[in-house]
Amino acid sequence: MTQQKNSRHTSIPPASQLSLDTIAACVGLDWGDTLHFGALLPAGSKQIESFTVPQTPEAIDDWANALRERFGGRPVAVCLEQSRGPLIYALLRFDFLILCPINPKQLARYRDAVRPSGSKDDPGDAAIILDFLVKHPDRIRVWNPDRADVRLLGQLTEMRRTLVDQRVALSNSLKSHLKHFFPQAIALFDDDITAAIACAFLKRWPTLDKLQRARPQTLRKFFYGHRCRSEQKLQARLELIAAAKPLTTDPAVIEAHCLMAQALIAQLDSLRRPQATIEMRIGELMEQNEDAKLFQELPGAGVALAPRLLAAFGSDRERYQSADELACYCGEAPVTKQSGKMRIVHFRWSCPKFLRQTFHEFAWCSTRYCDWARAYYDMKKSQGKSHHQAVRALAVRWIRILFRCWKTNRPYDETRYIESLKKRNSPCLNCLNTNAA
Repeated sequence: MTQQKNSRHTSIPPASQLSLDTIAACVGLDWGDTLHFGALLPAGSKQIESFTVPQTPEAIDDWANALRERFGGRPVAVCLEQSRGPLIYALLRFDFLILCPINPKQLARYRDAVRPSGSKDDPGDAAIILDFLVKHPDRIRVWNPDRADVRLLGQLTEMRRTLVDQRVALSNSLKSHLKHFFPQAIALFDDDITAAIACAFLKRWPTLDKLQRARPQTLRKFFYGHRCRSEQKLQARLELIAAAKPLTTDPAVIEAHCLMAQALIAQLDSLRRPQATIEMRIGELMEQNEDAKLFQELPGAGVALAPRLLAAFGSDRERYQSADELACYCGEAPVTKQSGKMRIVHFRWSCPKFLRQTFHEFAWCSTRYCDWARAYYDMKKSQGKSHHQAVRALAVRWIRILFRCWKTNRPYDETRYIESLKKRNSPCLNCLNTNAA
């Protein structure tokens, strides 16, 4: 059976450590799209039981209820390579199951250690997962999910970003086609071709020829109807339209690219309303969350990044024991490899990409609104760091600050933080004073 492993499941958030003292049984699950292979070891037994579970709600319910009845409702530890997906969502409904996600890379290295031949099959993988769970419980963390509203907020912010990325890709493709036969449309809307007014305009006048045949009064009425009533801007647009020259008169080029442009405009329109609905729901969740103010008032956070930061920290304040633990998990802290005289520091590849992107984007946005953040970035640049290296270093600094605010439930105070920099005689004070001057 071919399994489709997804990279977004590879990074497991820290949680409480597993203890096998009160566990009635241990289960290793090798998940798949249609069928899951499992291995079960009851407490006090040395006999491993193999089984399979189809990926259907009924089969998963029957299997979990049979476990409950067999072990009298006592805790059963289930280890699997997933922290998000259909299987783990189904298992969340059973309170006696202790879910223990494991990093697939960690498991792959363990498989190589116990199977130097490189052999691999699904029942064997389930047995290896079980073996790791039983022999190395200190390396396993119990997954304690956030509250439902925080998990919903996290998923909605990620889905919103997906829609934004799709709109950017469609916009770039649309511009590429317009440049072949109607480049003036891009200039008319200041390069913002994804706006609702731009899409409506191109639907009504898909080519320069049709546009120039429209009366000025008709164009004025269109722009007025879309809340564009600046006389200066309107007059500039009318002059641009009147003076425009066709890039090409080849009907084959114009018709082909025009049809493709209309198809892309339809796709852009179809994304606009779902994105607005998701953004509205995100706003509602932020209004209801008691931690929202901790992130909404941060310099540079705004309506897009504040919900993402809230979801990144979550609702379980015991999940991360230190800020550095969070910095490593989200991929902002570098990896150090040292042996003898060799020492290499490099970028961290294995991490939740959207979480790393959240802290990276916030750190860079903060440099526009926070004096010390800009000074810290400038200091790192002056030390020879690249742009992204400097931003990652700043992100780690922000993680330490926000971790403290999150743990103490105390809002960020920039004046207080700058005072602490002065007390410690921080080297970024020189850049701060230079920027102020």
